[in-house]
Amino acid sequence: MSLKAATSFSLLNTRGGSLDHQFSSASSLSSNNLAVSLSIPRAKTGFGFLVCASKGADNKSLTGVVFKPFEEVKKELDLVPTLPHVSLARQKFTDECEATINQQINVEYNVSYVYHAMFAYFDRDNVALKGLASFFKESSIEERGHAEKFMEYQNKRGGKVKLHSILMPLSEFDHSEKGDALYAMELALSMEKLTNEKLLNLHTVADRNNDVQLTDFVETEFLTEQVESIKKISEYVAQLRRVGKGHGVWHFDQMLLHGEAAVA
Repeated sequence: MSLKAATSFSLLNTRGGSLDHQFSSASSLSSNNLAVSLSIPRAKTGFGFLVCASKGADNKSLTGVVFKPFEEVKKELDLVPTLPHVSLARQKFTDECEATINQQINVEYNVSYVYHAMFAYFDRDNVALKGLASFFKESSIEERGHAEKFMEYQNKRGGKVKLHSILMPLSEFDHSEKGDALYAMELALSMEKLTNEKLLNLHTVADRNNDVQLTDFVETEFLTEQVESIKKISEYVAQLRRVGKGHGVWHFDQMLLHGEAAVA
C-alpha cells in the first residue's frame, strides 16, 4: 500500500495554536506519489511543529517486490500433509537418501556389535588384556552412538527408521601367526575402512539427489572423524607388528589402559 501526502499540510505548534502566520515562504518537494509542502520560519525558534499527511485515495501496488510470501507460500500450503501417518517435516528428502541412511544405521550397529564381541574376548580371565578390552568397549559405544545420530537425523528429515538384521560376530580372535591382539586390531582397521566406504557412498547418494543438507551432515559429523580413526588404528597395527606376540603385547595393552605417558 502506498501513501500519498496531502498537497497542503496543517502545521501545528506543539505548544498549541497554528503556526501558519509564522511562515513566509514555501517550497514544494515531490517524488512519485509523495508531494510535500514545506514552509520556512521567519525568525522565531524554540517551537516544534507536526506535519500531518493523509492517505490518498489512489493506492497503487508496490513495484519491484522480490519476495511475496503470501503468494509463494500457497503452493507449500497445498503440500502440507493431512494424513496422520505422513511426516509434516519432510522436504526435498528422497526415498533413496532415506533408504541409504537406514543402510548406514545397520552398518554402524554391525560394527558396534563386532567391537563389543572383541571387548568380551579381551576381558576374559585367561586373556586379561584390559587395555584392549577397554579400547574395544569404547569403540563399540562410539559406533552405536553414530547409529543413533543417524536415527535422529532420519527422524529430523521426516524419514522412517527401519532397523535391519545384525549378523552374529566372531567370538574368538586368537590367530596362530599374528596372535589375538594384532589380528583384532587389523580386523578393526578393516572395519573402519569399510565404514568409511559406506559413508562415502551415502555422501555420493546425497550429492546425486542434490541433498545439500545431508551432504553437510555427513561431512561435518563423520568424515573427518573417520579418517582420524583410520590413522590411529593404523598406528596401533604398526606398533603391534613390531612387538610380536610376547611381552610386547602386554606393554602395548598397558599403554592403552593408562595412556602413553604412563608407560613411557
